[in-house]
Amino acid sequence: MAQAETRRRGRGGGGAARRAERSAIQIETAKYIERNIPLYEILSDAALDVIEANAETLLEEVGVVFASNPGALELWREAGAHIDGDRVRIPKGLARKLCQTAPASFTQHARNPEKSVVIGGKNMVCAPVYGPPFVRDADGGRRYATMDDFNKFVKLGYMSKWLHHSGGTVCEPTDVAVNKRHLDMLLAHMTLSDKPFMGSVTAPSRAQDSVDMCEILFGKEFVQNNTVMTSLININSPMTFDDVMMGALEVYAKNNQACIISPFIVGGAMAPVSVAGTLTQVMAEVLSGIAYSQLVRPGAPVIFGAFVTSIDMGSGAPTFGTPEASQILYGAGQLARRLGLPFRSGGGLCGSKLPDAQAAYETAHTHNAALLGGVNFMLHSCGWLEGGLVSSFEKFVMDADQLGVLHKLAAGVAMDENGQAMDAIREVGPGGHYLGCAHTQANYQEAFWRSEVLDYKPFETWQDEGSRDTQTLAAQRVETLLAHYKAPALDPAIEAALRSFVSDKKASMPDALE
Repeated sequence: MAQAETRRRGRGGGGAARRAERSAIQIETAKYIERNIPLYEILSDAALDVIEANAETLLEEVGVVFASNPGALELWREAGAHIDGDRVRIPKGLARKLCQTAPASFTQHARNPEKSVVIGGKNMVCAPVYGPPFVRDADGGRRYATMDDFNKFVKLGYMSKWLHHSGGTVCEPTDVAVNKRHLDMLLAHMTLSDKPFMGSVTAPSRAQDSVDMCEILFGKEFVQNNTVMTSLININSPMTFDDVMMGALEVYAKNNQACIISPFIVGGAMAPVSVAGTLTQVMAEVLSGIAYSQLVRPGAPVIFGAFVTSIDMGSGAPTFGTPEASQILYGAGQLARRLGLPFRSGGGLCGSKLPDAQAAYETAHTHNAALLGGVNFMLHSCGWLEGGLVSSFEKFVMDADQLGVLHKLAAGVAMDENGQAMDAIREVGPGGHYLGCAHTQANYQEAFWRSEVLDYKPFETWQDEGSRDTQTLAAQRVETLLAHYKAPALDPAIEAALRSFVSDKKASMPDALE
């Protein structure tokens, strides 16, 4: 009896040690996802042929607008397009021919070389939410974002294992002047994290500031010869390119930095209600945008972007995680692959006001569509809430945790000798169990993906610990990660030069609201 009790205590001690090991905070970043699974192709080659032909017809007959940008109009004129005011009509075949100089994949270098990412091919790089003016957490509720919130999100991104990229405007810090906040945001990405990041696009001068700061961080020659930033260039759908976004694109393309050329479409409002019609417009807009980037600098790295959602015809509000949005994502992925370009879409998109069941369903639908649809750069991977108006701390860690599922699915099914497990089946035999067999002991730590947030405890244990729901668990995870944050090492001279650049730049101009 005493021996049995001793054995039970020994097992309990071992279990406690294993639990303590699992709960210890470790700063590690998984390599970007490399798919070892087939993609889901929703459209036939014949259907894709029709969409591509219709897109080229749109470019030739309807054209696209390059508003307030005489330089762009002149480049198009020299390339052979027909110019009527600020409308550019592109002869069939011209845009596609220009796109041929864009690379099929490229490396975005991080200041920590181990965290550089390859965008394109069978890879998927996950980046956090981008752009919300509001934040939400369990304690403060919904409020305007501040720079302190921004810094916390960058720290959480740095601490998140399955997140490969620090992102860009993870929230919009409203306590800093509009014309200066990009400097503080870039400085945060450069100092609080060592993952890749995005540049500013809210004015061409801010894009240039981004390049200048990168030249301090990486060295001027390195920046001119390598890609160290991505940037999000949205098209004003339908079929309009404004001078601000195009001005930022021009800065980045000239400096060999990557641009995501992405329509921003709410189906039924900014594009047709049909999937095929929307894909036609997406293709026309992206073709013309990428072609323009190659007019600026042949070979400039670009990503074929598609941010498309539908509209609720009752309220007029955008909807997310819908079947139509997934169909468009799958189709756009096929179009991008036929062009031989990296593809951006997807994310943890949802329309819910809280990190609740609606948010989880809609996010899961889009995450899985992005994985199976061939997305290479998934912006908004974690933290998105309320149709993109809110960055949620709790949802950030919930989504970032679930990105681990995508890594596991993308790896496919192991069919090597260890995966076949024949020795284990022989060892256990009829009527036995696998808990103590050699194969289980050798593989148990890595055999099953495990959440760092969700609760799998028995009911009685869960109840004794306060009956915590997922939002409560996520809030605790946020608190724990931030408490254990340690900034990655950075050369003090480089950091001082970055801070001096920001300080001098901010001092050189008065605060402005645009």
